[in-house]
Amino acid sequence: MNDKKNILITGGAGFIGSHVVRLFVEKYPQYRILNLDSLTYAGNLENLREIENHPNHKFIKGDILDIELLNSIFKEYPVQGVIHLAAESHVDRSIHNPDEFAMTNIIGTIRLLKAAHSAWHGQMNGKMFYHISTDEVYGSIADGYFTEQTPIDPRSPYSASKASSDHFVQAFGNSYGLPTIISRCSNNYGPYQFPEKLIPLMINNMVNSKPLPVYGKGENIRDWLYVEDHAKAIDAIFHKGKSGEVYNIGGNNEWKNIDLVKLLCSIIDKKLERADGTSAKLITYVKDRPGHDMRYAIDASKVISEIGWRPETDFPEGLEKTVAWYLSNQQWLQHVTSGEYLKYYDKMYVNR
Repeated sequence: MNDKKNILITGGAGFIGSHVVRLFVEKYPQYRILNLDSLTYAGNLENLREIENHPNHKFIKGDILDIELLNSIFKEYPVQGVIHLAAESHVDRSIHNPDEFAMTNIIGTIRLLKAAHSAWHGQMNGKMFYHISTDEVYGSIADGYFTEQTPIDPRSPYSASKASSDHFVQAFGNSYGLPTIISRCSNNYGPYQFPEKLIPLMINNMVNSKPLPVYGKGENIRDWLYVEDHAKAIDAIFHKGKSGEVYNIGGNNEWKNIDLVKLLCSIIDKKLERADGTSAKLITYVKDRPGHDMRYAIDASKVISEIGWRPETDFPEGLEKTVAWYLSNQQWLQHVTSGEYLKYYDKMYVNR
C-alpha cells in the first residue's frame, strides 16, 4: 500500500462527496482514497456501504477545522492531491446561522490550504488542491449564462462563504504557488441527497402525503445536473485541469421550481399507482426566502472543450432513477432524518 498515490477527499460521506469517493475507489486501484468527514447531519457512512471495506478506501472521522488532525494526515499519508467538498451547503440554514457557514466554509478551507501548503512547501510538482464550489457565487442572472469570467456577486450567507473560500484558494495559488483548481457547479440531484434539498424533500413529502412547500410563485429557475455526471466531471478536471483555472460545470437543463415539482408529482403518482393529480394537490406556496436568486444558468463550454467532459444523463431519465432510488431506500431516508445513523456509526468509528 505504501506505493499508492494518496488522494484526500473532504466531505466524502456527503451527497456529492460519496459519489466522488465511490468513483475514485472503484476506478483507480493505484490510489488510496483518504475520506475525511465529520459526519454532521448530512454526512452518512451508509452512503458508502458498497466500499466501506475496500482496501483503497480509508475513512477518517474529523473536522477540517482541526488543524492538528489535518497536519497529521498530510504527515502520515503523504497526500498528492486534495479534492475539497466538505462544506455547509443549505441556503436556508445559512440565513439562520451564518456563523457556522463562515467557520466551516471559510476558516475550514483556509486551514486545509495551510496544511497542504505546509506539507507541499518546496515540493509542489505533481500536487493539486481542487476546490469544489458552486454557481451560487455568481448571484442571479436574468439573461445569458454564467461564464468563468462572470463577476462574483453572492446574495446569501452560504454563497458569500463559498465565494470567500474561492478567493482564498486563488490567493494561496497566487501568494504561495499552491497548485489549485476551482470548479463551480449547478444544482445537483440524485441518490443519497439529504432530504432538506428540493427534489428529495418533495419526494419524501409526496410519499407521506405532506404539504409540498414552494417558495413564492415557484418561478425561480435552476440548472439541474445528475450527481454521477458531476462526479465524472470532478474526475476529469482533477486529472486534466490546469492549475490556476476555474471551470463551470452545468447540465444545460433549466427548470422553473414549480414545473419541476409538478413533474415529480406526476412521476410519483405513476410509481405509487395513485390517481393523476393526487400529489399536485399537496403543493403549498409559502413566503419567499430572503434574497432568493431568481435564475442560475451555467455556460459549461470551457470544461466541454478543454477537458472533454459533458453531461450524459438526460433529465427525465435522471429524475426517474432518482425517484426510484428514494422509493427503494426508505430505510436510509428514515435513518438520515432521525439521526439514528449518527448513534450507530459513532460506536463504530473514532477519530482515525
